[in-house]
Formats: sequence, C-alpha cells, structure tokens
Amino acid sequence: MAGRNHLYIPGPTNSPHEVLSAMHLPMEDHRAPTFPLLLKPILEDLKKIFRTETGQAFVFPATGTAGWEIAFTNTLNPGDKVLIYRFGQFSHLWMSMAQRLGLDVEFHEVTWGKGIPLDHLENRLKEDTNHEIKAVLATHNETATGVTSDLAGVRKAMNASSHPALLFVDGVSSIASLEFKMDDWGIDAAISGSQKGFMLPAGLAIVAFSQKALALTETATFPRCFLDLKDQMAQNALGYTPYTPSTPMLHGLRAALDLLLEEGLENVYARHFRLAEGTRKAIAAWGLKLCAEPGFESDTVSAIVVPEDKDARDVIATAFNKYDISLGAGLTELMGKVFRIGHIGDMNDVSMLGAIAGVEMALLDSGFDITPGSGVAAAIEYYRSTAAQG
Repeated sequence: MAGRNHLYIPGPTNSPHEVLSAMHLPMEDHRAPTFPLLLKPILEDLKKIFRTETGQAFVFPATGTAGWEIAFTNTLNPGDKVLIYRFGQFSHLWMSMAQRLGLDVEFHEVTWGKGIPLDHLENRLKEDTNHEIKAVLATHNETATGVTSDLAGVRKAMNASSHPALLFVDGVSSIASLEFKMDDWGIDAAISGSQKGFMLPAGLAIVAFSQKALALTETATFPRCFLDLKDQMAQNALGYTPYTPSTPMLHGLRAALDLLLEEGLENVYARHFRLAEGTRKAIAAWGLKLCAEPGFESDTVSAIVVPEDKDARDVIATAFNKYDISLGAGLTELMGKVFRIGHIGDMNDVSMLGAIAGVEMALLDSGFDITPGSGVAAAIEYYRSTAAQG
C-alpha cells in the first residue's frame, strides 16, 4: 500500500523528525570524558517535565513496567501493604506485579470508566490508624479505558487523612502530555516511559523520586541489582551510568526534551486538550460514547464503546487492512467492546483529522449507522474555532 502506516494508538506514539534524526548517529564511548555533557543536562531537564525542584530524575534502559518495579523494590520491603484501585488493564497489571513481588496488596474494584474514588481513599486512610499502608498506587491515566484520575485530589485526600504513606504514580501515558506537578502534589515516585509523551521508541524507563523515597533506598530489603537506584545515584552524580546505556535513545531524549521545553509545557497540555476535545466532538457526532464517564475523560487517549451488536475488532481490522491505520484495541474485559484512538505525542489538528477520517470510513464499512462526514465536520468546526491566530 502506498504511503505510510498512520499510527493512532496511545503508544508507541509518532516520533518527530528531530528525534529520529538525533538518534541516527555513530556509536560512541559512554565512558568518554564528554559523556556527562549529554547525561547531566538530560537529568536536570527531566526535572522540569516532572515539575520537581527537590526530587531526582533517572533514566534506565528499560520500560515503564520496569519503572513500577524500580519504585517497589527500592523503597519498600516484602510484606509491606500497598493500596491500589483497579479500574483498567494497566492498574490491574501494576497490582499484579505488587502481588507477585510479595507485597500485601489491598485493592478495590472500581467501575471501568471511572478513576480513583477520592472520598473512599480519604476514609480508608483515616481508618488505617496504625499506618499499615506504606504506599498508595495511583494510576494517573488508565490507557485501557481513557480515564484520567485527579492527582491533586489524591494528594488532598491523603493530607486530609494525615497519613504518611508514599504516593506512587503511574504516569506512563500522562507525563509530558497532561498536567503533572510532582512537588505540588507530593508525589514520591513518578513513573514514565519513552514511547508516549516523550515521543521516542520504547526502551527507556524515565522515573523521578522524592527525597523521602530516596532515603528509603537505605532500608529497602528487596533484592535488586540492575534496577538499584543507589547504583544509579552514585554514577549519575559523576555524569555516567552504572552499565551501558542506549546512547542513541539518550540523544533522542535530548531532542524530545528540547522540543517539549521549546513549545512550553502549558502549551503542550493545551494542545493535547484540543486534540482530545476535537476527537470527542467527532465521537459525539457519530452517536457513540466514551468508556470514560463524565469528568474522567483523558486528553491522551479515547476509548470508544461500540453498540452491543458490533465488534470493535472489526473496526480495528478494517482500519488497518483497508486504510493502513493503526487503532488501539480493547484489552481483557473490554476486548471487542471498545477501540481506542490515541491523541498523544507529535500530533496536530491535521494529523488528528486524518485519524478521525480514517475511523469514520472504517465505521461506515463496518455497518455503523452514521452520517458520512459527520465526525470529520464536527472536529473541523472545533479545531477551526479554537485555532491560534497565525
């Protein structure tokens, strides 16, 4: 098929030309005297993305999943109790990792389509008068359902309960795309990956820890080696890493950080909102609904529910096979019930309209009762009316 595949999944996302070009370079010596000139500014600029002045950022040659494990094994001990709400596949997987590592996991089921219930969280922490809960695990943006939870509200609930638990945040599909304030929200571990808001290929776990969390590396008893923060801290202070890094990925990350900081984080957040809102206008024009309930809608991914007599997998297959468009599938409990459109990373109004047009054609081909052009027209009207004046 002529042309290129159009990637409209919530990760990996589209990589800008500047990032891909920065990665296309000869191999280099990661022990050279000049290497700190690359690594140290990256670690400092990552703090700007996490919005922390007191915390410390790290880059591991791994993924966001490894970031979860880094947080657990460097700050907690086997048998420690953690609290998590399960409302999608990724909060489920995080919960599962905690269980498999030997943590005492207290989980509460939440309807898939909602986020963290703040009143319940506050009351549960108030009940924990012996402070048995050592960490609250908050999935900021549940990619499977297109749900964003209120992290400022989570911190408010924790403060209202006067509970000393750590706050761990899975921000894999939110950091560098949605508003994120590590210091203001009292986040102790912020976990991300390279393949979403940072617009790189998968392969880097990008994490940040508070000083409170870093102090616990001295007492944490989980076995760890490759994921040991103490090794990273010792070598990062010198401008190096404890083992061979992916230098092309670091150069790509440098380029991505330059793009994000040049655009300005507030503008990045506003762009993602506009892309998402235009998509939501199209979804409404098609007569379809989001999996996310009102107030929980994500600005990086929309999970669209199909009627009971339809199978979302048919839409996804048609989009890919006929129009060379990649859409996100429904995961586990939502398989066949939803398809997902990613509006995250290196995208603008016109690229988003391509996604909407492609989805609309796939819906029509799959027998959905929609008016041709309706979703595209709704999105065009919104984007035109809200576009910045050149």
